[in-house]
Amino acid sequence: MHMLEVDHINVYYGAIHAVKDISFHVDEGEVVTLIGANGAGKSTILKTVSGLLHSRTGAVTFLEKKLSGVPAHKIVAMGLAQVPEGRQVFLQMTVEDNLEMGAYTRPNGEVAGSIEQVYAQFPRLKERRKQIAGTLSGGEQQMLAMGRALMSKPRLMMLDEPSMGLAPILVEQIFEIIQDLHRSGTTILLVEQNAQMALSVADRGYVLETGRIVKTAPARDLLEDEDVKRAYLGG
Repeated sequence: MHMLEVDHINVYYGAIHAVKDISFHVDEGEVVTLIGANGAGKSTILKTVSGLLHSRTGAVTFLEKKLSGVPAHKIVAMGLAQVPEGRQVFLQMTVEDNLEMGAYTRPNGEVAGSIEQVYAQFPRLKERRKQIAGTLSGGEQQMLAMGRALMSKPRLMMLDEPSMGLAPILVEQIFEIIQDLHRSGTTILLVEQNAQMALSVADRGYVLETGRIVKTAPARDLLEDEDVKRAYLGG
C-alpha cells in the first residue's frame, strides 16, 4: 500500500485547467520529486494534496484515508506537513515562537523535546532562537520553515521549491538537510525547479509539462535521459 496515492486529479483556477488527470504515488521512506518548468502545475499539486485546493475528480489517499473534504489543519494532524513556496515564516515572531506554531497539533508536553530535536538538526536556528524571523537570511528562513514543519512530527513532508532565491552554497546546504531527513526516515515529496539537485537526492521522479506527467522513472535514469537533460539540466 502506498503512503500517498494521487489518483486522476484535475484542478482548475477558474477556467484554467492547471492539473490534468495526474496520478502518482509516494512510498514510505522514499524521496519523490516532481520537476518541470514554472507553471507546469507542481505547486498546485502539493496544495491539492494538503487540502488548500480541491480536485474536481479522482482522489488523494494518505495512509489509506481519503483526504477529500478533510480540512488542511486535520491533514497536518494526520502526519502530512508542507513547507510552502517562499518559506512563509511568521516574520514578526522569534525563531522559537515560529517553531512552537508548528507544533499546534501536538500535546504541550512534547513541544520542548521536539524543539530540541529541531535545534540538533539545525544548529543555526539554536544560535538564533530569540531572533525575529524577519531578520534572518533567506537560507535561515528556509531552515526555519523546514524546522517548523518537522515540529508536527510528519510521516510525509512536502517541500515546495526549497531552493528558490537562495545562493548556490545555501542550496547545497538545504539539499544536504533533505538527505539527512531522508536518512533519518522522513518520507519526502519534493517540488523543485532545480532539477539537477532534486534528482540527485530523489529515489524517483515525475516530469510535468503544462499540467500533465510526461515521464516517470528512477531519478538516476531521469538524470541520464536526453529529453530531460535538454529541457531541465542544461545538457
